Amino acid sequence: MHVFLETERLVLRRFTESDVDNLVELDSDPEVMRYLDAAATPRSEVEHDILPRFLWYYENFPHYGFWAAEDREGRFLGWFHFRPNEGAPDGEVELGYRLRKSAWGKGYATEGSLALIELGFREAAVRRVTASTMFVNSGSRRVMEKCGLRHVRTYHEEHENPLPGTEHGEVEYALTKEEWLLTSAAGG
Repeated sequence: MHVFLETERLVLRRFTESDVDNLVELDSDPEVMRYLDAAATPRSEVEHDILPRFLWYYENFPHYGFWAAEDREGRFLGWFHFRPNEGAPDGEVELGYRLRKSAWGKGYATEGSLALIELGFREAAVRRVTASTMFVNSGSRRVMEKCGLRHVRTYHEEHENPLPGTEHGEVEYALTKEEWLLTSAAGG
């Protein structure tokens, strides 16, 4: 197991071919997929598209990509991503996470996100971290705020089959390295 990052309660590690079942199970929970405009992900898509894309990042970007999140006992909790978006300016990365419902409300999303943000600002050439979610996804918005990201904008996208809450739009949050350094120096 190649450990990428450890926190007080989490291990973020590289995905392997043996994680197919973990990903299929995670994406099969309707509550986990509720704000993602997606149905359960078919196993073949995990095997032939999603997992190979996750593994591709390890070959191409040392600090960016997707990581399996486990608790210290080795239980799969979900994943985090920290990667440049297509067309984003150099030094801008997107933060994201998808955790099992059993891991919600325990601070794991905040803990893993803070560790990735720190890694990005200290060791990679990250200058700005962004994250987005549906306006109505208050849990994810709270995580972003606890990590120091601030609301930048609310925007609306067209959806063929809009989810409940789509009418309220999507929100983007962001944190710059300068803002992070100020709050880190202040102990916040």
